[in-house]
Amino acid sequence: MHDHDEHDHGHDNHFSEIEARVKALETVLTQKGLIDPAAIDVIVDTYETKIGPRNGARVVAKAWSEPEFADWLRSDATAAIASLGYTGRQGEHMRAVFNTPETHNLVVCTLCSCYPWSVLGLPPVWYKAPPYRSRAVIDPRGVLDEFGVTLPEGQKIRVWDSTAELRYIVIPERPADTEGLDQEALADLVTRDSMIGTGLAKLVGEAR
Repeated sequence: MHDHDEHDHGHDNHFSEIEARVKALETVLTQKGLIDPAAIDVIVDTYETKIGPRNGARVVAKAWSEPEFADWLRSDATAAIASLGYTGRQGEHMRAVFNTPETHNLVVCTLCSCYPWSVLGLPPVWYKAPPYRSRAVIDPRGVLDEFGVTLPEGQKIRVWDSTAELRYIVIPERPADTEGLDQEALADLVTRDSMIGTGLAKLVGEAR
């Protein structure tokens, strides 16, 4: 049983208590003309999809490039990730799970939205939504199909339930034809979704 004591679960409520308070405060400040909701949306998107996930992408790229670091991630992901400077609340206890041709890993938090902020930034809205939290366990292959990820029939899916005590980062399989790329170029191939397991790393030529 999970002990998510740092969260106030509304379980299937659309907003948690803190989210509801933030929304109420945002509404008041908007009505007073003190903030621009569009500007806030841009800032949130930046931290959710760009700055935060770049940290995790560098972890993945280093694991792809350096077998010793990959081994360290397997044995003590918290320390390995901290060595790159990515620490802090929501990332104190980490585990790295590696995709292989035989196994694809998928991360979910079935009780709320535990998520490794230090390496993935802010959690996407769908990660916190009840449909994802329940269906990722019941029908992971169907969920992946909705994300546009079709796995080989023989590749099994392992679902990891994130908690307040332990959070996960998926190390996606390294794409083909990337032997000559440095770590920054490799990081460009790593998406946020690939580190949750709802996506795959980009192929060479797809990175922006």
